[in-house]
Amino acid sequence: MVLSFIVAASENNAIGVHNELPWRLPEDLKFFKRTTLGKPVIMGRRTFESLGKPLPGRLNVVLSQSGNITLPEGVLLFDSLAESIERVEEEDVAEAFIIGGGKIFELAMPYVDRMYITRVHTTINNADAFFPSIDHSHWKLVWEEKHTHDDKHEYDYTFQQFERIEL
Repeated sequence: MVLSFIVAASENNAIGVHNELPWRLPEDLKFFKRTTLGKPVIMGRRTFESLGKPLPGRLNVVLSQSGNITLPEGVLLFDSLAESIERVEEEDVAEAFIIGGGKIFELAMPYVDRMYITRVHTTINNADAFFPSIDHSHWKLVWEEKHTHDDKHEYDYTFQQFERIEL
């Protein structure tokens, strides 16, 4: 099973402000849904809370070290990344996703094989959640698709896919 990140991050790696996305990019949300549908998603508690409900059509796995969290039926809770990865490996899928937040991305960086990054071409100065810096000597860009801003998309953005380079 391939373990992947999927994230939208600004030029300064911002991914969130007060537990919300700092932009409105409908095509990015469609890309996220199309890419993750039918596959397990692993996320931190704050990311789950920002969604407000489980993502339909996907096994939702939440990581939290706080034992006093109430989750809807069918949402799995783990307190370790290793246990959550072991659990999603039981699913009959070719790929599973880490979807945030910043701490989970940082924790999972050594384990992922692929990254889908929507690079949002702006800088978010008031961000409080960030995607970790990428050591590009370990990653190869294999695909990208550029988009310009329009009446529905405030910023230019680029879909990118990176594959881990085996050293």
